[in-house]
Amino acid sequence: MMELHDRLIAAARAALELSYSPYSGFRVGAALMDEAGVIHAGTNVENASLGLSICAERVAVFTAAALGSRRITAVAVVTETAGPTPPCGACRQVLREFADVDLPVWIAGRGDEIEQFSLDELLPRSFSTYLDEESS
Repeated sequence: MMELHDRLIAAARAALELSYSPYSGFRVGAALMDEAGVIHAGTNVENASLGLSICAERVAVFTAAALGSRRITAVAVVTETAGPTPPCGACRQVLREFADVDLPVWIAGRGDEIEQFSLDELLPRSFSTYLDEESS
């Protein structure tokens, strides 16, 4: 059986292939697992009005949320860069809205190198009102 990070990275790589990034050419795929064990994937989608573009990580999170998921338990992000590229700050905060600080985040580029971080390492001293209220 494939390890969780391998499954998520494979789903993120598949999503990357669907990227709509005609302006930047920077393709990204993301995949997350929710509390029910369901994998949700997303890819970046750009727009001629660049501020209306959306990152792969947010597509995956918002898709999961739209389907009723409220907790993320793991995430992987894949790009075509030589080495792993971590999520942007906005995506880190969106992940935090639905995940605890110990969320495992795997990142990979086009090679075999995979790095793992906790969300807390990527977004130190974060807050999430929703999760904070849920745990009290």
